[in-house]
This record gives sequence, C-alpha cells and structure tokens, in this order.
Amino acid sequence: MKALKPFTCLLLFVIFFQSCKQSISAKSTQDAETKPNIVFIFTDDWGWGDLSAHGHPYVKTPNIDRLVTEGTDFQRFTVASGVCSPSRVAVMTGQFPARHNIDGHFAWAPSNAKRNMPDWLDPNTTLLPRLLQQSGYATAHFGKWHLSNNMIPDSPTPAEYGYDTYGAFNCSGEQMPYYKDADNAIAFMEASKSQNKPFFINLWVHEPHTPHHVIPKYQQRFPHLKEADNIYASVLSHADDRIGEVLKALDRLKLTDNTLVIFSSDNGPARAVKTVEELKLYLDTATGVGYATGASKGITGGRKGYKAALFEGGIGVPFIARWPGKIKAGVIDDASLISAVDLLPTFCDIASAKLPENYKPDGISQVSTLLGNSYPVRTKPLFWKIGAQWPINKNTPDHWVSFAVVDHHWKLVANHDLSYVELYDIAADVYEKTDLKHDQSAVVDNLTNKIIQWQKTLPAKPSKKLFSKERN
Repeated sequence: MKALKPFTCLLLFVIFFQSCKQSISAKSTQDAETKPNIVFIFTDDWGWGDLSAHGHPYVKTPNIDRLVTEGTDFQRFTVASGVCSPSRVAVMTGQFPARHNIDGHFAWAPSNAKRNMPDWLDPNTTLLPRLLQQSGYATAHFGKWHLSNNMIPDSPTPAEYGYDTYGAFNCSGEQMPYYKDADNAIAFMEASKSQNKPFFINLWVHEPHTPHHVIPKYQQRFPHLKEADNIYASVLSHADDRIGEVLKALDRLKLTDNTLVIFSSDNGPARAVKTVEELKLYLDTATGVGYATGASKGITGGRKGYKAALFEGGIGVPFIARWPGKIKAGVIDDASLISAVDLLPTFCDIASAKLPENYKPDGISQVSTLLGNSYPVRTKPLFWKIGAQWPINKNTPDHWVSFAVVDHHWKLVANHDLSYVELYDIAADVYEKTDLKHDQSAVVDNLTNKIIQWQKTLPAKPSKKLFSKERN
C-alpha cells in the first residue's frame, strides 16, 4: 500500500478536525436546547405571607406574583432549618444539615467552636452545583453565601464548591454588593446562551434579612405606611424588581420555555423580640449599613412561630415553581409535602445528572410532583435539629423546639432532651393548633424513638479539617 502524501494527510486531518468540531458544537447546541436551565431564587427571611399573592396587607410583589400566575404555588414546602446556614446546607447537599454538624448560622470561629460546628461546609462532600457541572451545566452563584462567613478569611470561596462563576457576600474574599445579584445573573445567562450551554444559577437574594437597606425610590411607592412598615415594604419591592429583571431577561433571550424557575426562602421571617422595637441602624461587615429588626415586619400567613423556630412559621416558606409547558400554570398545591433536601435529587433528575453510588440523600426526586402528575410516597421521615431555649422563654414562646420529625401526616416536636413533646396532624393542622399527644400515645412513642435512632447516626463533632486557623 502506498503511503499518503503529506499534503493529503494534512487535508484529511483538517477535515477530521472540522468534523469533530462540528459534532461537539452540535452536541453543545443540542444540550442547551434539551437540558432545561435552572434558576433557583432563594431569599433570606422571606415569610410565607410576605407575598401579595399570599395576601400580605401592603407588600407588593408583582414579579413574584407573575411566577404564581404562570406556575404552581406549592404551599406545603418546608426548609431543613429555621435559620440560614443549615437551611442552605440542605439545598447544597440533599442531606439534613445535622449530618454535617451544622445546626446554626456560621459566625466567627469562637462562636462556631462553642456550638460544636465547623467553620465552613466541607467543599469535598457531594454537592448540587458540582453534580450539575459534571453533567455539562454552566454553574453560577450570585448573592448571599453563608456556608461560611466573611469573618473567616481562610474559608473556601464558592468557586471551590462547583461554581464556574460567582459573586457573593457572607463569604471569604471580596464581598459582592447585594444589589448586583440580578445584573450578574443576567450577564451569566447571556454568556451561557452564547456558548450553547444549559445553566444553573443560585440566586440567593439578601432581602428581607437585616440590615434593611432602604432606597428612596422604593420607599416612595408606599407613602402612607408607618416608617417601619415602609422600610419593610420597600426592601421587598426592591428585591421583587430585581427578580423581575431576571424574568424579563429570560423572555428577551427566548429562554423562558426551557427554564425552570423556583422562588423560595431559607426560613421564616425575622421579628423583633419586643412588641415595639426602636428603629436602629447598624453596620454589617458584608452588606453595609441598614436598619435592624425594628423594621422586620414579616408575616407567616398564620403559621406558628418565626425565624429560628421549628414550628411551621419558621420552616414553612413560599415555594413557587414555573416551567412553561411542563409545570401547570395558576395552580395551588396545598397537599404535596416537599422538603429542601429534595432539591438536589430533583434538580439532578431534571438535568440527567448522575448521583454518586456511595451518596446517601435524605431527599427524594420530586419531578413528578412538580409536573402535577403524582407525588412519591416518602418512606423516610424528615428530621430537624436546632439549638433552642428550655424552659420556654415568655418573649419567644415558640422557640423551645430542638428536634422535630415529620412522618407521613404526623409531626412531633421536642425539647433538647425529649422530656417534653407535642404532636400534630400536620396534614390537617398546618397552623399547629391542636396538640394530640394525649390521644395518640403510640404515635408519640414511635416518633420519639425515631428521633433517638436518628440522633445515633449523627457525628459527634465536626472534622478538624473544617476548622479555621482563627480558632487559635
């Protein structure tokens, strides 16, 4: 056989290279067209009742209301904690945060040590953004982080958790201005579309967490409200506008129909301990100067408790899902029980991302629930753990619960040593008004034992590799 001439070899190589390039480009285009984009909007301290669509007396949220009109309002969603950091851990890992020794918010190192917590979430554990990244997604995080703290300068940045791009605050390194979240998200969507890549965006919005940063433009929308109410309405209006800009960008880029958008909150609303609290300004090292909890006027839609409580007011939050042509529009689902630990398996299912064989999720895929077809039977209970006061503090009467478990339609709440419990039929009594423990002693014994058995599976203390040098 004759050897090919050099020119012929070069020509064949060029043809082969172009063919491969076209094939890769075609696959990239196909992925962008077939794999849905995911935008997960996770607000901070946004109460179940803090939407005009949920009947708030003066807050106006027309852009979030648009999601309600064009999607399904799931009214039985619960997060995995009554406070920020553990709630976000559940989203990132698909596991109960207590499995990572994270029961409270990340603060400075001595405070974390006192509460038997690490100083940051382990970046080497199984993580939602990394799984999506491995499945071909462009991944980004914009907004609050709080899987460490800006007071822990040697903590890993969000880039080490599986994000291609990030802009964040409450993290190590440079603090992104909180109001730049939407601008950065829109730029990332534009870049991803130009590269024919499906994208996943965590848009973790600051509002309405303190400090409340007020802008006259938004305060002028509510001229007749008292000052504290005006501040609260204005910061939510500012956040709603930014969410609206993201929705408009999806429309402009013709990505709306192929994008799952979810709006939710990390926990229930913060409230001042005193009935009337003076309006005070304070400096937050991550976001700047703003008003303290005297302007925190969030409501829970009648649910018991607020932020930091394991009653439904603390863990029952808005959950609106829109995916045109897939998720039913204008529907209220007040029956399906969805948990924050379900988000990782659900998003991975939607994205065709494979879960590691050795990974043990506490959540389940809820794709069929989102699509309105059916909801899976949850065979494993849901658990909560948080630091709480006992005996009951009269100023915070709903904040004594340290452990909670939901199994089918039953919810048991207990104090730190399980010496006092209350039992609710949570399917029939979302407002937790009727304690049934005296009528259902067998159920109480069963659920108490499940908490005890779950406690035995939890680590005694965090790994030292997750400790900051600041501890010294």
